[in-house]
Amino acid sequence: MVPDLRLAIQLQDLDRHIGQLQHEIASLPKHIAVIEKTLESHIRKLEADRAALVANQRERKHLESDIQVQEQRISKLRDQMLQAKTNEQYAAFGHEIEFCEKEIRKAEDRILDRMAESEPLEQNVRAAEAALNSEKQQVETEKQAARQRTAEDKKQLNKLRAEREQAAAGMSPAILSAYERIRRTRKGIAVAEAVDGGCSACHMALRLQFFQDLRMGDSVLFCESCGRIMYYNPPVEFEDLGSGANPEAQPVEDGR
Repeated sequence: MVPDLRLAIQLQDLDRHIGQLQHEIASLPKHIAVIEKTLESHIRKLEADRAALVANQRERKHLESDIQVQEQRISKLRDQMLQAKTNEQYAAFGHEIEFCEKEIRKAEDRILDRMAESEPLEQNVRAAEAALNSEKQQVETEKQAARQRTAEDKKQLNKLRAEREQAAAGMSPAILSAYERIRRTRKGIAVAEAVDGGCSACHMALRLQFFQDLRMGDSVLFCESCGRIMYYNPPVEFEDLGSGANPEAQPVEDGR
């Protein structure tokens, strides 16, 4: 296999790994943003439940205070009833006492309603506080893991880029230019393997003479259908495996 072809195969493998690392580096902050947004929504929900619980408790205290006011008023009215000089005055005080008692019953009913509402609110707040503490720890753990993974990915990315520069420097300018052009126009796949007499990328059959020339491996050939750089990977014979012989070409992803 000519050096340019071997380097083109190596370059494509490096580009594939570089692309994977770049995608992962870009996706990690998005993942963190999603879990932080979810955490923030849970915090807001907890704050709303707490506010509702505080408002519930405040209203109950206000109602209890109203009951005390009405009870004090009833006590004064009863004292005044004892001093009534006419039946009309006595009846009037009785009506006022009856009104106050109705207001007390209304307040007591509302207190019972608020107490019934507070029970699930208190349960929600307790459950949310426990879940939120666990979620905060989980988010922090994921953020730390993402930072560590990003640092490792960037280190590996720099290493692969250096290897890519070295491989590209060893290629002839014409083949390197063709590789880069094909990679841009063919969704990153510039090199394809010949499999079963056809191009593994575009799946078009190769002419017999073209296939024979490709098997010789003494020049860089391009698929006559899709224009990709072609290579032939000789099959490994059983005897070769038994003897530990290495095949000439390096197997790589076929770009399908």
